[in-house]
Amino acid sequence: MDRSTQILAIRHGETEWNRAKRIQGHTDIALSELGHAQARLLGLALREQAIDAVYTSNLLRAQQTAQAVVAHAHPSCQLRLDPLLRERSFGIFEGLTWEQIAERWPVQSERWRRRDADFGAEGGETLGNFYQRSVAALTRIALNHPGETIAIVTHGGVLDCLYRAAARLSLQAPRSWVLGNAAVNRLLFTPAGFSLVGWHDSGHLEPLEQGSER
Repeated sequence: MDRSTQILAIRHGETEWNRAKRIQGHTDIALSELGHAQARLLGLALREQAIDAVYTSNLLRAQQTAQAVVAHAHPSCQLRLDPLLRERSFGIFEGLTWEQIAERWPVQSERWRRRDADFGAEGGETLGNFYQRSVAALTRIALNHPGETIAIVTHGGVLDCLYRAAARLSLQAPRSWVLGNAAVNRLLFTPAGFSLVGWHDSGHLEPLEQGSER
C-alpha cells in the first residue's frame, strides 16, 4: 500500500499589502478584492481533486483562501488551523517596503538580502529558525495523513522553505521559482522526505488576467 502523502501547497490570494510590496509577516491582513476572486477560482479548480484534509495558517489571508477551497470544492472537509504554518515574523520590518527598510537599516537589510540564516529583524524570527519551523510543521502534518492527499494554505516564505527542502537546496541558493498567489504547488512526502511533483500551477487564474471570470 502506498503510504506517501500527496500535498497541495498553496499560497494565499493577493492582499493590498502584496500589491504595495509591503512586508506582511504576522501582520493580519485580509485578502484584497482580487485576492477573493483568486481564492474563488482556486476553489472551483479543485472541485475534481480528491482532498482528505485542508490545513491553513491562522492568519486571515490564508484562512479566507482556505475557506474558499472548502466552500467551492470540499464542503465536507473541516478546516484545520495551524499557527505553525504562519509566515515568518519580520518584527520591526512589517508594514514597510524593501526600499524603506534599506534606507532605515542598511546593514540589517543587506543581511536579509543575503539570506543570512542567523539574521532576524528586531522582534522577528531568524531565517534558520523559520525554515526549521516551516519544514517541521508540514512534516508533522504529512505524517498524520499517510496514503492521503492534503491541501495546505500558507504563505510565500513557508512555500520557499518547502521548495528548498524538496529540491535539497540551501537557504542561500538564489530563488528561481515563483511563489504565486493562489497557485497550486504539488509535493510528495515519503520516509525519505519531501520531493517536488509540480510547481506554480496557475492556469485557473487566467480569467483574471484576461479581465473576467469564466
